[in-house]
Amino acid sequence: MNFGLMLEALLVLPSGIGLTLTLTVLSLTAGFLLSVPLAFARAFGPPSLSLSVLAYTYAFRGTPMLVQLFLLYYGLSQIEAVRASVFWVILRDPFWCALFTFSLNSAAHTTEILCRGLQSVPTGFVEAAKALGLKRLQIARLVTFPIAFRISLPAYGNEVVGMIKGSSLASTVTLLEITGMARQMVSETFAPYEIFIVAGTIYLALTSAAVKATLVLEQRLSIDGTPKQRRKARFRPALPDHEITTTVP
Repeated sequence: MNFGLMLEALLVLPSGIGLTLTLTVLSLTAGFLLSVPLAFARAFGPPSLSLSVLAYTYAFRGTPMLVQLFLLYYGLSQIEAVRASVFWVILRDPFWCALFTFSLNSAAHTTEILCRGLQSVPTGFVEAAKALGLKRLQIARLVTFPIAFRISLPAYGNEVVGMIKGSSLASTVTLLEITGMARQMVSETFAPYEIFIVAGTIYLALTSAAVKATLVLEQRLSIDGTPKQRRKARFRPALPDHEITTTVP
């Protein structure tokens, strides 16, 4: 194993972290904003609208993201109407094609995650909000969605980790993120083993940071107190101890 080459890769590959994080953050943000109304439509909308959202999520969740990226980047260029439209200025750019693909894919996964969270909100909370006179939009914004988000947060953390790793597919359309930089170094040095070990280590560090951030957010949003308080409550008796006394006749 060439440790000198690994050290060189450790100095070169981090230059692709910026593009990796840019694609990941923008894709997750766009996907989340798109998924919120879709999740409500999927969970509470009329059957026709719910089935339409289901068809979209089913297609994007059931096909590889690499295939989706190739269809958008290579497939749309074969359509004359697309090349003649004003959108071609954006669609011919590999960055925007990757961003659109990742965003639509993330939105599909996040829609189903939030939909399960919305359907898990106890009906008692909604009925209590109605009893207080809140309107439907207020109930969705102040009651239903915050609770559903806390329920869905662990699953959404997995989506964040998956998108960090999935961003490596951008290298297939010539973008030089972490994997793209690694492939470029391999083509120059013919040493894939050492270089991809370093690339994998960088991805591992990024995903570990995302997992830690998700856990911190879960703790901040927890309604049961801090982990230390929950551990103390575990050993606390359910009822206070009372001395048993008997009256002497």
